[in-house]
Amino acid sequence: MSSSTAQAQQADGRSNAGPRDSSLRANERAQQLINSDPKYKKYTQQVEKCLNAFDNVHEWADCISFLKQLLKTFQSYMQFKEIPHKLIVAKRLSQCLNPALPAGVHQRALDVYIHIMSVQGTEGLKYDLALWSSGLFPFFEYASTSVKPTLLNIYDTHYLPLQANLRPVMKSFILALLPGLEEETGEFFDKVMSLLDRLSGTVNPVFFIQNIWLIMLTMPSARGTSLNFLSRRLPRLQSNEDITQIVGRDVGLMFRAFAAALEDDNLLVRRSGLDLLLQCMRLDSAALKRVSQDDRVILMRAATGVVLRRDLSLNRRLYAWLLGADEKSDAQIAYLRGNGLDLLKDTLLTEMLLPSTEYSESRPFKVFISLLDKWEIGSPLTEVLVYDSLKALKSHMESSNDNKGDIVMTANSLYEAIDPSILWKHLLASIVNNVIGEEVSFEAIDMTIFVLRTFSDHEDDLRRIHLPVIFAAIVDAIRFDILQDQTRIARTAIAKAFMLLEELLHHLNPDGLLSRPNLTESQQDLVTTLSSLSYAYAFYGIEAPVQTSRNDETTLPLATVLCYTLSLSHLCAQGLLSQSGDSRYFRDVINRVLPFLAELVRLVSKAKVTAVKLSWDSSEWLSSILGVLHTADSDFVTVDNIVSVVILLHQTQQIQPKLNIDERATMSGMVKTLFRFLRQDYSIYHVRAVNLVWALEAATKQPHVESIISRSMTSLESRNVQDAYEAFGVLWRLTEDDVLPGVRLKVPMMIVLETLKNDSPSLRRVGETWMRCSLKSYSRVLDPLLHDLLDPSIRRSPHTFIVNDRKIQGYVYDRSFDQRYVNHLLEVLYAILQFGGQGFSKATRSTPIKRTYYEGLASRLTAGRFDMEGTYMDVIVDMLSRFLQSEPKMPHGQTMQLLNVSTHTSSVDILQAIVSRGDIDVLAVETIQPAVIGKLYACVHMKHFDMQNKLLHFLHSLISISVSRTVDEGHDSNGASQGSTSNYAVNPLLIHTITDGISIQSNRSLLQHWLDFVMMTVPQFQPALRVLVSPVIECLTRQLRVELVNIKAQGSSATTRVANDAEFTMLLNALERLVVLHMGAKDDMRSDEDAVVQEKPVHESGGLFGYVTTVFAAENPSSSEDQVGNRSPGFKYLYDGVRVLLALWRNLVWNDSQEWSPEKDSLALVYHRTRTRCRRAFEHFFHVQPVELLECVIDWWDREPLDPANPLEDDTVFELVDVLIANAQTAVHMLCECILSRTPSSSERGKRNVANPNLSDVILFRFLEQYLGRLEGPIALQVWGRFLSLTKEVASSTREFKMQFFLLLKCFSVLARKVMLTTASEDKRLKKDLQETYSRLLDSCVTFVGRTSDQTSWVRRPLKDALNNGRESPLPRIASDSRLNEKDNVNASSTSLTETKYIGWNSDLTSQICSFIAEVGLPNIRTFLVDNDKITNTCNNIVYYIVTPAVKAKAKPLDVDPMLIDILREMTKIPAALKVWRSSVADMLYDSRLFTSSHVLAKKWRPIVKVLFDTDKTAFSELMGKIVATPSSNIFTNRDQEMLLRAMNLRRLAFVLFAGEKNHYLTQLPTVQEKLVDVLRNVTSPLVQSEVFLCIRVLLCRLSPHNLTSFWPVVLTELYRVFDQALVNVPADGSEDLQLLLAVSKCLDILLTLQTEEFQVHQWIFITDTVDAVYRQDDWVPQGMLDQLSEAVGALPLPEAKQARPTSQLPDEEEPQAAIYPTYGDSRTARQPMLVKMRQIDSARDLLPFFSHVSIASYEGVYACGSNVDWSVVEEGILRDMFDSR
Repeated sequence: MSSSTAQAQQADGRSNAGPRDSSLRANERAQQLINSDPKYKKYTQQVEKCLNAFDNVHEWADCISFLKQLLKTFQSYMQFKEIPHKLIVAKRLSQCLNPALPAGVHQRALDVYIHIMSVQGTEGLKYDLALWSSGLFPFFEYASTSVKPTLLNIYDTHYLPLQANLRPVMKSFILALLPGLEEETGEFFDKVMSLLDRLSGTVNPVFFIQNIWLIMLTMPSARGTSLNFLSRRLPRLQSNEDITQIVGRDVGLMFRAFAAALEDDNLLVRRSGLDLLLQCMRLDSAALKRVSQDDRVILMRAATGVVLRRDLSLNRRLYAWLLGADEKSDAQIAYLRGNGLDLLKDTLLTEMLLPSTEYSESRPFKVFISLLDKWEIGSPLTEVLVYDSLKALKSHMESSNDNKGDIVMTANSLYEAIDPSILWKHLLASIVNNVIGEEVSFEAIDMTIFVLRTFSDHEDDLRRIHLPVIFAAIVDAIRFDILQDQTRIARTAIAKAFMLLEELLHHLNPDGLLSRPNLTESQQDLVTTLSSLSYAYAFYGIEAPVQTSRNDETTLPLATVLCYTLSLSHLCAQGLLSQSGDSRYFRDVINRVLPFLAELVRLVSKAKVTAVKLSWDSSEWLSSILGVLHTADSDFVTVDNIVSVVILLHQTQQIQPKLNIDERATMSGMVKTLFRFLRQDYSIYHVRAVNLVWALEAATKQPHVESIISRSMTSLESRNVQDAYEAFGVLWRLTEDDVLPGVRLKVPMMIVLETLKNDSPSLRRVGETWMRCSLKSYSRVLDPLLHDLLDPSIRRSPHTFIVNDRKIQGYVYDRSFDQRYVNHLLEVLYAILQFGGQGFSKATRSTPIKRTYYEGLASRLTAGRFDMEGTYMDVIVDMLSRFLQSEPKMPHGQTMQLLNVSTHTSSVDILQAIVSRGDIDVLAVETIQPAVIGKLYACVHMKHFDMQNKLLHFLHSLISISVSRTVDEGHDSNGASQGSTSNYAVNPLLIHTITDGISIQSNRSLLQHWLDFVMMTVPQFQPALRVLVSPVIECLTRQLRVELVNIKAQGSSATTRVANDAEFTMLLNALERLVVLHMGAKDDMRSDEDAVVQEKPVHESGGLFGYVTTVFAAENPSSSEDQVGNRSPGFKYLYDGVRVLLALWRNLVWNDSQEWSPEKDSLALVYHRTRTRCRRAFEHFFHVQPVELLECVIDWWDREPLDPANPLEDDTVFELVDVLIANAQTAVHMLCECILSRTPSSSERGKRNVANPNLSDVILFRFLEQYLGRLEGPIALQVWGRFLSLTKEVASSTREFKMQFFLLLKCFSVLARKVMLTTASEDKRLKKDLQETYSRLLDSCVTFVGRTSDQTSWVRRPLKDALNNGRESPLPRIASDSRLNEKDNVNASSTSLTETKYIGWNSDLTSQICSFIAEVGLPNIRTFLVDNDKITNTCNNIVYYIVTPAVKAKAKPLDVDPMLIDILREMTKIPAALKVWRSSVADMLYDSRLFTSSHVLAKKWRPIVKVLFDTDKTAFSELMGKIVATPSSNIFTNRDQEMLLRAMNLRRLAFVLFAGEKNHYLTQLPTVQEKLVDVLRNVTSPLVQSEVFLCIRVLLCRLSPHNLTSFWPVVLTELYRVFDQALVNVPADGSEDLQLLLAVSKCLDILLTLQTEEFQVHQWIFITDTVDAVYRQDDWVPQGMLDQLSEAVGALPLPEAKQARPTSQLPDEEEPQAAIYPTYGDSRTARQPMLVKMRQIDSARDLLPFFSHVSIASYEGVYACGSNVDWSVVEEGILRDMFDSR
């Protein structure tokens, strides 16, 4: 084809809508007319002149004039069949059919259409069908009543004669006519129906129906009219006919159309859809049964979804479809079961298990609930779905999702709606299969537990009937299974079943176990004969898989269950005793059975029955159960369960025959077994074991426990005796005082006390250990002793004795009494006094006698006229003085005197022990002391325990005498005590002996002796024994850490020994006393330590690397420890002690939410008491050295965070600070003082020395910030004044920026936010101080960012590089406060904290300041700076110093640091800052490099751009003014540059529109449309026109489709024009037109993806939008423009050099072409554009896959996705085209 022909065709706008060969022939005829007939040229000129007049149309009257003139011109040249400029004529006629114009204009336009079609005839219309139909098809819906007849006449007269040629336009033609079927009584209803019938006859009726299905699927507005047509024309599908002959080959299309109608939002559409289903597609039809399961599921899902509308009319139609036409319920249920129940179940179950993302997960469950309202549907559906639905609910509720609340609510509703009989029927059958079957999965048991725990059980019938029946049946099933094979008792199923039984027991009503519910009349006789399982089967109507028999005589379910459970426990016990099989399984089962049995027994005790008769041998059962206690591998859990059950059975009176344990042999076995678990190895069970012992003692009438304990303590075997004493000690220590253990266990107590004076070292050691570790309080022991010593049988009277003529007052015994027993008691008291020492004295002196819990003692004291207001010591002294002064009367003198002397002796010994001490020779001390130390050291390591206590006492006495003698000699020789202790030399072995004695685990039973020795010796002789302090403290801290690790690991290892509360208390007592004693030690003590402890070598660094090491020294933990070691020894001891105390404080926090187990009681006791003791130690330290302690705590908080990933979240440290410091004011004051001591200021005088130079002010500021953040508003107001003074003092010290300014700003912001929430925010002075201070700090930080010396490098560096440079903070760990512009010469070891400079701080600090401004500063600026002027000034500084330099320094305007975007985003929220940031953002937007940035950054700039155009009313008009359509008049203008500038302005407009929300720029739409039309008309550059189509794509995404109605003629005309030009002349490779072709293709791609109703009537012009896209006829000829383009481009020859384009040469980010097309295998996939990844093409062949696949891809997208569009992909594709295209 010649170029002249192509140009002529382009000028005429000649259509190529028909096949390619036909259009060529038409073009040839037109060319002949042009060349041969001058009248045609004139005709063309007249039409062109008339069309130009349309530009002057301003009102509807002008339109009528234009149309009259145009029609007159056409009528003047009727001899020509061709219409000149038909493309423009079609556009103008479409515009004249705008619904906003009056009917007169529409009538004139239709007259023109009629004339044109009359002139062209059928053949001409066939070729130009696309041009004239684009205006006529959409018009019928909006046409007035007067115009519609004319339009219908056009359809009838000119379109229907086209016959088969209407096939490509069939869908659009039907869409055009369907609005006439909205009202059955409408004026044009019959006419339109007739037209549709005739239209169906022009093509295959099947093809016509398929287009109806497509319309229903894609056009929501046309579904109602489509259903109106189908209800009259679609035949009823018979059961045996082939439906493809009626509805087409694609049956799935019909089902999806029905589904779309049933899911429509319009209620009438849904109703019509259901009516059509009832009319044409019954549930029992063969048509429905022959289609695929997926299609049936789609239809059923949509149909059942109508119940969610809760409309009676919809529900009635759905029920009719599901249940059939029969009105009888039985027939309806049978119809549902035979035709749709399986489909309904599969549909709901699929949705439950695999929920769609299109709707909530609860939707299928809500449908199920709604269907339950119809009994005929709900009953059979519940039978087949209830179990699976609960399983799906369980899965959803256990998974973590955001919509869990809706699922929980729906689950409860479903549970309440389901018939309990059906639910528990299925659960019972499944549970029994789990129990008696061989399944390894226990889904039914887990499901039942889930149901019981999740759903409320307030229904009485459930708790009284169903649960008791299920409960008894499960127990019977377990019994039956075990009776078949006793080895099956060890199966996991049995343990799981008992878990379920325990859960059931918590929910059922106990009254339900007292009788069985009634059966049917025919089965009522079986109530008393059936077993529990068989009865349950009969009750629920389940066919019994097994038959069980009864073995009990009672019909009471509770008795039956109890009897079966007792039998099971008996079988388990026999299995353990026989050692058959693995005993672990039997033990696991018995530990399940026994707690369950205990719950049953408690239930019996509460039941309203007088007696529960059981068929059991109680003695045999008790014998076998107690036999388990004596097995070698019995654990405490088993023992606990056995003893608890036995006690319950003994105490329950209703059970007959009754179990009796009030016998010595029975009690002995249980008590001895419990005592075995009171050994130290089982410390975690002690509390529970003690409780069980006392429970046994309370359950019996005889004192069996006291007798058994006494017998075990007097055993002949030494090992047994020691264990008995240890166990009794634990029992004694863990028993509360009000239980009176000394009275109730008097005999064992006396046995223990007698060991204190026993000759056996082993027994004496055991007794002393018992006293030290288990005594708890002396009042327990003294109460029974004093009670017996004050026996009323000891009667005395006052008497005056005359001795050597002097009168002495005394007493005489009135009668004889048991003196031997009294002497024995006094000896015991003396032994206690000797042992107790100062502790005994302190306890007796401080305890009033009236606090005793023993009423018998109080009555005897009153009778003996003792002072009840006195202490125990007062009573003892008074009593001893009476004994001492008492003599027997003469009648009894001979018999009582000898024993009375012993009484006196004992009394004197006791009194002497209270008031006296003894001496030893110094020479003997110097000789014996080394030997004693050596012997003691050997005993420790050889595990000789008996001698250690005596040796320690002896050693203490020796040291006491040695030191006292040395001091005396020093006084004698020097006349002063200073330096005298240096003569005493500590034996080097002593240090090792002490540390080993404390730390060796085997020596732990004597720990208290060693700690007593240390705490008594070191403080008493402190100057001489100072060298012991450091190693002992290190040893104590190490032991505490070891015990902490052990107690935290006890859950993972049963063999791990756990320290009890007494051990922790011992270690903490010693640590506290030693640390407090030596906190004030002087530096000269270090020389004494050096004599014993070897010094660490000191390595000096030099050279360049030495200086670098010095700079980073604070980051090295080892160097930090060295700094701590170089401080005063007292502070070092404090630091070490605080570290271990803080570790205990943090880790020993008891969590009560843990599941209970026997060891939890003991662990809770240890945790609470140890933490309480730590608190007392902290309080003591704080009282002595408050500041030093606070700094130690903060240093530890910084070094050992609880969570390294989030070190600031550690509430335990702040909890401790609140405990130590009385109020927040004091705490803040102390922190401020610590900061000031490290901050250089104008005055350095008066500052205290820093105890911890390693603690920098950075750490202190961080801690202060966290502390302030935890304060409440009123408390924050109290500390405001002190913190403000700190801020002013630091800020006033210099005018230059210091790093403390930023740290102060962060703390200030935290505190100010809290203060401004209080009523004090109205105080003018406070507001003034806050504004001035905050403004100064913030401005200083902002100025620093702008003026920092390395700002240029900072603004070009990403934030992650600025923050990830090897440090967590921009400041070093040493004192940091330095000026940034000072020279560096830093002495890191100096405590004066000189100013420091560190390379790299500036960049890190600036990044953190900017981040703070974005996250805290700007969001709160209106709260802090109320004045708009101050806000404006501050924002102006931020823009000037931070934003503007950062933007200007970037090669790409948008490629700035993300935190700067955050700053601008926050600033846009401040109205007063509008003028500040507006110019910067506008400059960025109009920068020529704008679109070189990444689309990712553009997303972040969108809200900022939106706010700019929302707040600045002139911004949009200014932008529109930059888009110029007319060419420049300057002859020197570069045309290419001018076109590029226009294109960029258009793209800038597209970005602004894209930044808005939906319909955000609706008011500016007319201006935008006018500008785009102007550019299209006047600018022919492909580059500029490509940007116009980009703007159109943005408008399609940002505006509702109905708002673009007036714009459609222009869009369609331009699309048609570009594709028509491509058909006539395919752009050559490398041509500029290729990018325009790509832009137009992308625009059409978006339109096909969105599938708007306004475009669907036109899309046939470009693609094949009918089923022909998939099922093509043999004689199919492409009609759509893209289908024709596919053939035209495909016919182009490939260049030789470009036969195969490698993947590597594809455009950036573009994948191979085959990968750009979406697949719709998943029916729930959303539609996506096909060209979303294509940015640029080099040849039209690059678009060939798009042209050839677009029709079928569009059809499949509609078929699979319905109306779902993947908007994220659509918008990201547009954004990428703006910013990432080349």
